[in-house]
Amino acid sequence: MKHLIIWIAALLGLVQTLGAQEPMEGDSLQEVVVTGTGTQHLLRNAPVQTEVITGRMLRNYGGRSIEDILGGLAASFAFNEGDMGSQMQMNGLGNNYILILVDGKRLHGDVGGENDLQLIDPHNIEKIEIVKGASSALYGSDAIAGVINIITKKHDEALLIENTSRYGSYNDIRQHNGLGLAMGRWKSYTNFQLQHSDGWQNTSVEYTPSSATPITDSRNKTVNKHTNWQLAEHLTWQVSPALELYADGTYYRKGIYRPKGKYPKYDVKTFDLKYRNASASVGGKWTTSRKDVVTLDLDWNQHAYYHAFTSTTLAEGFDENGQFMLDFPYFAGQKALQSNQERTMLHLKGVFALPMNHRLSAGLEARYDYLKAPTSIEGKTADDNTEALYVQDEWHYAPSTDAWGVQLTPGLRLNHNEGFGYRLTPKLSAMFRTGDLRLRASWSQGFKTPTLKETNYRYIREMNTIIMYLGNKDLDAQTSNYFSLSGEYTLGGLNLTVTGYYNKVENMIALVTVPLSEAPAEYRHQYGEMLGKVRQYANMEDARTCGVDVSLRYTWRSFSAGLNYSYLDTDAHVYDSSHERLEKVVIDGMAYHKGNVFATWNHVFSPAYKLGLGLYGRMSTKRYYQVDGNGKGYQVWRLSTTHDLGRSKKLDWRLEAGIDNIFNYYDDTPHGLHLGTTTPGRTLYATLTVRFKEGKKTRFTNNTKSNFNSKQQDEEN
Repeated sequence: MKHLIIWIAALLGLVQTLGAQEPMEGDSLQEVVVTGTGTQHLLRNAPVQTEVITGRMLRNYGGRSIEDILGGLAASFAFNEGDMGSQMQMNGLGNNYILILVDGKRLHGDVGGENDLQLIDPHNIEKIEIVKGASSALYGSDAIAGVINIITKKHDEALLIENTSRYGSYNDIRQHNGLGLAMGRWKSYTNFQLQHSDGWQNTSVEYTPSSATPITDSRNKTVNKHTNWQLAEHLTWQVSPALELYADGTYYRKGIYRPKGKYPKYDVKTFDLKYRNASASVGGKWTTSRKDVVTLDLDWNQHAYYHAFTSTTLAEGFDENGQFMLDFPYFAGQKALQSNQERTMLHLKGVFALPMNHRLSAGLEARYDYLKAPTSIEGKTADDNTEALYVQDEWHYAPSTDAWGVQLTPGLRLNHNEGFGYRLTPKLSAMFRTGDLRLRASWSQGFKTPTLKETNYRYIREMNTIIMYLGNKDLDAQTSNYFSLSGEYTLGGLNLTVTGYYNKVENMIALVTVPLSEAPAEYRHQYGEMLGKVRQYANMEDARTCGVDVSLRYTWRSFSAGLNYSYLDTDAHVYDSSHERLEKVVIDGMAYHKGNVFATWNHVFSPAYKLGLGLYGRMSTKRYYQVDGNGKGYQVWRLSTTHDLGRSKKLDWRLEAGIDNIFNYYDDTPHGLHLGTTTPGRTLYATLTVRFKEGKKTRFTNNTKSNFNSKQQDEEN
């Protein structure tokens, strides 16, 4: 924290000195954002507080992954890279409560909450928009903590060929290839990405609860070796200036390779992990003569997860007669399906300009979830249906002098789930602006039903001891009330935003430790004293998160600097059935203080060479957990350089190079206990991008401001 305070003081001094200087062109307040309301606004006039990671910030930072980008450029996030997913947390709430969108569509991954963010190609991102708090009026389930909208690059060239190759320490490879074609009214963009790392081991010490002395030569890695690749296609047909149709498809494969140690109880791994994802979607966008917009999307997604056995293993499975066995034999080279999750979703939405400065958004959603888990669900499969209707009105008023203005955005969503019935979730946002000052306030309710895994799953996890995880069919749906108040002030190149929030979650679902007697009898009989712990999904009585987020940014000509700071406090109450009392606990993974700072400088030396320099730091205090220890506080610093070489009308060359974790910090907490960060220590990286483009844009292009009525266009542009 001492280093963070020094940086804050230094940046405040810099702002005082340079506050009246001329700002650099293309400042982020000119960004058009869509996530907060589902319609387009300039960032400075968005009625819902929105945090933007711009294309300029992404290019300067040169992140290797979405986790790297969000953790390094936004203070309210925390990650621990793991085999099952990103283990992301946002303002105190985990993956289950964060809705991740790609171009406004839901990212599909594990319905247990561990989304695989490697599905997103970091080299094909235009910008990232972040809206915190329950956004259920627009987005429904999963948005209690907030929404992250990944907006990809748009490609309109007649011919585009691009290649980005990145190589770093630990054989870290990131490959991106793109092919764009535009012929008349047709456009196609084909994207390939590959990501690989050999993984790393920060410590060989293994925590063993059954022994007073830990082992010191474990082969378990902090992050395991892994490889994934994805092929994606996006095809559009501009039928007329008013109508556009599209079709998308992706195919994704991932393998995680685990080392085999010599201690059967602790670090011997007899299977690797395999993932198979696929998706297909079709839809269209119709813009009326009044500039109203109607969109229709139909999406199908699949996420399958397998154990790929590397040696003979006795595991849960079914024999030839369909009989379930706890000790079913698998042999090297065989695979066993652990879960196959499919989601089909229909979304119809319209945005209509109305008299008296109103803009109405209305929509219909229908969603079907299917889960097949032969070894973890009684009956092997489960499914769920959810439907929703929503409506939102945007109203703004400003006097003829335009000296000040008010915007109100009320919304209402009607949810229906086959197992939990109907639920209304209202939302209200307001903004008052005068001069360079913006004041925003929001209140929204959230509603989230339990996932199919939370209600149905049961599985064994063997680490230092055998832990059983149980679903719970008696879970209640979760609800929330989110309140926020923020102030934003802009003076020249200086922008300061302070946001306070309070999020109260009722019936929050979490894993809690229950008596061993709660395990099914066959498991207690099979594992006996080896069964060390039973954890079950349960509703907490209540939970709350509250905090303050501060963002300070300054831009002057070719120089930018800033800091983000997040203060967080959480608590929850869960009923302890063993002692018949309420117990107060923290929400797993919370840290009271997180922050990041940055300073960048860009300079054009000649038409053939542009240099960029960036220094970045991210910090966190101790992360708290209910079991298995707390994660250490840390700070990590990064130096990045960018070099644009020999730019021409058709060909661009770009070289990036840098040092991540300059001071070589790594967390050597023994395996089996929680880490503050999984960073491997100091690493080096270099990236080369070559981009060839030819031809003009297509005959018809989308009107990017089609959601505005003419008066709003004049006001905001």
